[in-house]
Amino acid sequence: MPKGSTKSLATRSVRAIAQGTHGDPFSVLGLHPVGEAWQLRAFVPGAETLTVLAQTQIVATPFKDVPGFFTADLPDQTAYRLRAKGSGAEWEFDDPFRFGPVLGALDEYLLGEGKHKRLWQGLGAHLITHEGVEGVHFAVWAPNAQRVSVVGDFNIWDGRRTPMRLRGGTGVWEIFVPELTEGMIYKYELRSHDGAVMPLKSDPVGYGSEHPPANASVVRDLRNPDWQDAEWMQTRGAAQSVDAPIAVYEVHLASWKRAPGDRMLSYAELADQLVAYVTDMGFTHIELMPISEYPFDGSWGYQPVGLFAPTIRHGTPPEFRAFIDAAHQAGVGVLLDWVPGHFPSDAHGLARFDGTPLYEHADPREGFHQDWNTLIFNYGRVEVANYLISNALYWLEEYHLDGLRVDAVASMLYRDYSRDAGQWIPNRDGGRENYEAIALLQNMNITAYGEVAGIMTVAEESTAFPGVSRPVDHGGLGFGFKWNMGWMNDTLSYMKHDPIHRKHHHHQMTFGLHYAWSENFILPISHDEVVHGKGSMLAKMPGDRDQKFANLRAYYGFMWGHPGKKLLFMGCEFAQSGEWAHGRSLDWHELDGDHGLPHRGMQSLIRDLNRLYRTTPALHLHDTRAQGFDWISSEDADGSTYAFVRSGGPDDAPMVVVCNFTPVERHIRLGLPKAGRWKEVLNTDALCYGGGNRGNFGGVQTEATPSHNQPQSAMITLPPLATVFFQQGR
Repeated sequence: MPKGSTKSLATRSVRAIAQGTHGDPFSVLGLHPVGEAWQLRAFVPGAETLTVLAQTQIVATPFKDVPGFFTADLPDQTAYRLRAKGSGAEWEFDDPFRFGPVLGALDEYLLGEGKHKRLWQGLGAHLITHEGVEGVHFAVWAPNAQRVSVVGDFNIWDGRRTPMRLRGGTGVWEIFVPELTEGMIYKYELRSHDGAVMPLKSDPVGYGSEHPPANASVVRDLRNPDWQDAEWMQTRGAAQSVDAPIAVYEVHLASWKRAPGDRMLSYAELADQLVAYVTDMGFTHIELMPISEYPFDGSWGYQPVGLFAPTIRHGTPPEFRAFIDAAHQAGVGVLLDWVPGHFPSDAHGLARFDGTPLYEHADPREGFHQDWNTLIFNYGRVEVANYLISNALYWLEEYHLDGLRVDAVASMLYRDYSRDAGQWIPNRDGGRENYEAIALLQNMNITAYGEVAGIMTVAEESTAFPGVSRPVDHGGLGFGFKWNMGWMNDTLSYMKHDPIHRKHHHHQMTFGLHYAWSENFILPISHDEVVHGKGSMLAKMPGDRDQKFANLRAYYGFMWGHPGKKLLFMGCEFAQSGEWAHGRSLDWHELDGDHGLPHRGMQSLIRDLNRLYRTTPALHLHDTRAQGFDWISSEDADGSTYAFVRSGGPDDAPMVVVCNFTPVERHIRLGLPKAGRWKEVLNTDALCYGGGNRGNFGGVQTEATPSHNQPQSAMITLPPLATVFFQQGR
């Protein structure tokens, strides 16, 4: 309002401020022109007197019948501070209502259009210097609220003290609160469209959170990161392509290992211990189960509330960055398990955030996950889609994560996922596909790959939805890779059978090759296979203890020889005997003493399989292309044997993989594609792995005797329950 105009101060407005019901507090509070002068208006609950500190000190006048409300006449529009006295105390502060907006017209436009790629740079809590004063800028989207306030220790959690400014038609509320610092805890108090004061809400774009079960947001400073990973960032694209060897170690940080006293390891300790272990074991990547802040340990992170906050369970955001940096300096990539499929209904979270179904669908047939008692994002709302896509970009940019594994994609793609007839709403064409979720995933991948060089995205998708890892401009979802859930289910089902019955299920080990090139597959043995009564990987195997280990060694050999990138959940690499339990450490003690020999042998096998996989182009170059694989023998159901050849480039030595899934030693003539000596480069029955040390004395020499449709052959010894790798010309 220009100077010279007059604006009266209505008693009803003052009372609305004091009652915390006014929806436009900046129209009342702060400096306002009145005639030729300026009037300062301030609401300071608990203050008995108020002094304005400007060029001169001016004692403010209490407003009649509204305790804590004061006015003061100033000759000019000027900066000022306030000094209050009450109940024997005195305090001095900068008035938040003297500061102008922080968000600009472009922010408003992008927020309104749902096109603010870096939403976290506008919303959330930011340490800034505004109009020459240091403090924190808060901004939150709540379009249907009557009033929004930021509350915390700094204002005695009183929603009347720091109500926010509504920005145009975007539904975004903001305020700059001077003198606040990093580490301050805060929440938002919202008055809903019907006037009810809601339970306090955490910041949907908050960078940090309190330690659970406390759940307030925490002001965190993400400015000026100290990255030392430039070399990795420049070269990671080649390390994450379909041609690269990718072997992923999936980790639940809270239970990988515990410190003395059963304390969770910090990000700093994990940067040392976990990175060193993964490097020693030869894995190329760590995949973190969800670390976006979550309230309930038993959800394993799959019910996140703070999508922009790395969990404080292990440390602060800078410490999480340092963990990523340590991995990168060791040449290890880090993937994040990202959960855009659903969120919990905790009162402090996104559920009915402003008193309406804002982030979720109103209709439970679209907005409620029956399997997990959670809420489903409204992907068709542009602001919600913007929120999720921006969140994906946030982790990639702010934390240098190398990729995202997207959880439960199948639950997003289908409107009838886990629902009976009448429990779901068809799409506009009457079908079951969720067009809005499909568009969200496509746009997420377009944004991620388009904005951040060298990253990868991975879909956990359990159906035959076409083109999951096909580019969007070719009609696909745009993911880089897809978990091969069918391969995992088929092969584990086969391995559970007693060897005497495996001949009746022979096709389960070969069926995956019928569709192996339809997607860029990762072969996953994930946490889901070793929980909820499924037993550990070792416990799935038939036979006595020695046979269980032999079966599992043979299976891992088959897996590492099979086309597809690899993923193994923590503990599976040393054949932990029991199921994974999220509330305690892995059973590392099983590696100790004589009883631990087979566990240490399994660990050595995985280490050597990773080394062989990484150093042998034939085993990884064509993981996603048919020219990298040929069957030698796939029909020996009675013998439960399999043999195939893996090929790399024209100058790369091929690798032949032979498996025997019976407890009977076999001596067979094996067809081989080339003449010469074939070295036995790995044998899962080797003594160092805990086996019986049966094999081929280092290799075999071919004869010009055709077999298995191959021009050459050799007599080989195939140990019981074993996989053997032969490489030509070494």
